[in-house]
Amino acid sequence: MNMRHVILSEHAPKPVGPYSQAISAGGLLFVAGQVPLDPVTGKTVEGGIREQTKRVLENVKAILTAAGCTLEDVVKVNVYLKRREDFQGMNEVYSQYFTRDPPARTTIVCEMVRDEFLIEVDAIAVIRSD
Repeated sequence: MNMRHVILSEHAPKPVGPYSQAISAGGLLFVAGQVPLDPVTGKTVEGGIREQTKRVLENVKAILTAAGCTLEDVVKVNVYLKRREDFQGMNEVYSQYFTRDPPARTTIVCEMVRDEFLIEVDAIAVIRSD
């Protein structure tokens, strides 16, 4: 039987549409795209790409924690950037979160769902069975 569980963290922005923060299934955790919203205020964090990248990765980290995972369990990340010139700043912050054996990653430059968002990140992690 294929078990599917919804994961919800109070330390990440609540979903604002018909989606879950994350779903665990088949030994994997699928984290929905996280944007630079502060989970306390519900507002976009102030600052540029570095501040937004930090907030997004903190949101991902909170969801991973709610599922019993850590950043070390992440095997795949997709990064969506609004502007190509933000790659270096994003990468500097990103490298502080994934310090050892970083996951596979794809980075795409695209239009964001809201103008003030400079970045969105989704992830797939392996759920520990111990």
